[in-house]
Parts: sequence; C-alpha cells; structure tokens
Amino acid sequence: MPNFTKRRHFLAGATSLSLSAFVPPLHAADVKRPNIVFILADDLGYADVSCLGNPGFTTPAIDRIAAGGIKLKRAYANSAVCSATRTALITGRYQDRLACGLEEPIAFSARKDLGLPPGLPTLPEQLRRSGYQTALVGKWHLGSPPNFGPLKSGYEHFYGFSGGAADYFTHQAKPGHDQFYDDANLTHDHGYLTTLLGNRATQLLEEFSTHQKPFFLSLHFNAPHWPWEGPGDEAESKRIKGNIGDFDGGTQETYGRMVKAMDDEIGRVLATLDRLGISDNTLVVFTSDNGGERFSDIWPFTGMKGELLEGGLRVPAVIRWPGVIQPGSESEQAVITMDWLPTFLAAAGVTPDQSFAPDGRDIGPFLRDPAKREDRTFSWRYKKNDQHAQTEGHYKYLKIGSNEFLFDVVADPRERANLKARFPEIFEKLRSDWAQWNAQMLPFPEKSYSWGADGKHFADHYGVPADDL
Repeated sequence: MPNFTKRRHFLAGATSLSLSAFVPPLHAADVKRPNIVFILADDLGYADVSCLGNPGFTTPAIDRIAAGGIKLKRAYANSAVCSATRTALITGRYQDRLACGLEEPIAFSARKDLGLPPGLPTLPEQLRRSGYQTALVGKWHLGSPPNFGPLKSGYEHFYGFSGGAADYFTHQAKPGHDQFYDDANLTHDHGYLTTLLGNRATQLLEEFSTHQKPFFLSLHFNAPHWPWEGPGDEAESKRIKGNIGDFDGGTQETYGRMVKAMDDEIGRVLATLDRLGISDNTLVVFTSDNGGERFSDIWPFTGMKGELLEGGLRVPAVIRWPGVIQPGSESEQAVITMDWLPTFLAAAGVTPDQSFAPDGRDIGPFLRDPAKREDRTFSWRYKKNDQHAQTEGHYKYLKIGSNEFLFDVVADPRERANLKARFPEIFEKLRSDWAQWNAQMLPFPEKSYSWGADGKHFADHYGVPADDL
C-alpha cells in the first residue's frame, strides 16, 4: 500500500509538470469557436483508405477530408486494441494510468466495476462545461451501464452500443445480449448498424445547428470490425445466429463493402455540414482506434491489431479545418491518440483541467504549419507476448517476448533491420526510458480479466492461452 501511495503522488507531480510544454490555447474571445466532428473507425488499417494508397476500393468522403485539409502520415494509436485506445482518447492520458485501460476487452469482463470512472474531466466533459453541445454516436466500450456509460462521462446524448463489438443487424454482442442504447434506454432500431449511426449523426447535426452553441460530435463506427457483414448481408447474420464470436466468415470483397458503407455515411455527414452552412466553422477528423485486422491493408508496415509492430499502431488520420489548415497538406510529424484532447480543447479556447493534466499535446502548431516538426517520445506495452515499445524521433525500441529490437521506422517502416548492435547507446537509452515510463504506470493484474462465458472462443481468436484469462 505505501508503494502505491508513493507512485500516485509521483504521478500527480509528473502530470502537472507536463502542462508547461503546451502551446498556449486559443481564447474564445479571439476567434469563433469551431464545431468539432470526430470520426473514428474500428480496426481500420493504415492503407484502407484510397488517399493513403488502397488499390482495391475508393473512399471519396475520407479523401475529401484529406484534400480539404491535411494527412498526418505518422499517426499512432495509443494501443494496438480498442478499449485501451478509447481510454487515452477520452482522457488525453496514457491509458495505463487507469484500470479500465490496462486490459482488453472490457466488454467481456466478468467484473462489473471495470470501466471509465464517472466524474473524470474527460474531453466531452471539459468541452460541455465550456458551453459545447456533446454527443457520442456509435461504439462506447468503456464499461457497461448502469455503472458506466457516455452519459456519465460528459456526453449529453448517446446513440450506439456499449460493448466492444456488435452484429451489424441484431446490434447484439451475442444472442440475447442487448447493448444498443438511445440515451439511457435500450433500443431495438432495425437496420444496418453503419447506416443507423450515420442517420443519427446527421439528425444531431440538424438539431445542434439550431442552437447558438458550438458542438462536439463523436461518431465512432463499428466498421470494419468483425463480424464480416456488409449492407446486404443479413443472411450472414442469420447464419451465425448473432454470435459474433464466429470468425469463419468474411472475404476481401465483403470487407471493402463494409469500409465503403462507412465512407458513404461520412459523405452524408459532410453533405449535411455543407447544407447547414456550417462546414467553414467545423473541424473534422477521421482516424482509427488501432491498426487493421484480418482483411486490412497495412502497407507499408508489418504487424496487425494486438501487436506493437507499426501495423498494429499506425492509423490513418486526416483533418479538415477551414481557415486554419492549408488544403492538400501533408505532415510526417509523429502524433498519437491522446493528442486529440489537448488539441480540441485548445481549438475551443479551453485550458486543460490541471487536476487531470493530459499526457498528449496540442498539435495545432503542426496543423497550421506542416513544415514544423519535432522529435517526440511515445511508450506502449501490451500483455500478450510481453510486448514493449518506445519511440524517440525515428528510432523504436521493441520487445516481443525475449526478443529485443531497435528499428529506424522512418527509413525502415517494415521493421526488418535490427539496429541494436549497430547503435547500442540508442538501444539502451530507449530500453531504459521505457522502463522509467513503465514504473509510473499501473501494474498489469496478475491474470487478465475474465472474458465471461465466451472467453475460450475469444481466447482462441486472439491467441491467448485460455488458462491466462
């Protein structure tokens, strides 16, 4: 107990010091505060959008965001899995500081006390307190109601599902497991999930635009997360009987239709902003929660979801902010999920809550001037296969089990040439830096949280020994 108390005091001091590195935010009195539309895909690979090289299908709506703004070509997720990254997104902090960010997946935990603690100064909560309208449409995955939920963490409206995955037609995680909410009430709206989320997002934009207040809309799609069901695949849903733990489905063509359906809904959102005459004062972001999975295109990287290779961590990220970002820009600046909180707060003229200071940074200066670039340090860990990673500039320390590596991920994005013998000083520094960071984080539990009745099936899918669940 004394050690934990000492660690907590150290963290409080460390996080408060991090504020000194921030670029001073804009003030609401100086500029009109922008609306913010944050769009998040689920398990989308880096090159699963045509503006980043996908040869199999096109994503014109996502490409339109990129053409009207900037492509962040070195964007990282805070984790190689979803609920951990979402913890970092909503708090602006390393997910490893909170119990709900340590393990995956929250949705199948037997612990009902595991989730994002209500009352934290989250991204939507800080924006709401400053006068923003807030809503989450889509995936939550940070603990189930009634103990947890978007309405307890800063969102005024919620339309979507509480868990980590859902059948695209039944909207259930497994047969009989209702998890689709309209605010605090379970709902049974019929239709393809991606389309339903797009419908509600456009309805909320209509509603928000009638008020004299800016808004923050988080649109978190399930696509293209399994089960592999496109818009016309209700027969597939019936075949697997709503059991999304059935992983024998899917094809490359089905995956493409899932991504294109999501892009169509993003196109509707952009068209609605245009029709309402608010596009010029709306900051729009599109990105993913982690790297891709079975059918994803992660070129030019290797690895996938659940791995700390670049393919599990690098995500597409495009941003449009008229009058601030030069259309058609590109940047190689390294950024990470937890940067969105300080960036959006700065855009809104809000100083981050000093009692819960973010680890991320306002990336506004890099958006305004893509020529600006600086080396940044990021840290990751993942319990499966005892994975560690630390980046500083273009070098990356990686540990997988008993194997350790040093890569230049800019010159060698496929992580082929192990440089640890050539540059032993850099290797030792990054390994030491990771250990220092890790000492500040919460320890992993000795055993992973139980994944419930379907634990064995999910364990088989993710390659985790069932005895470790």
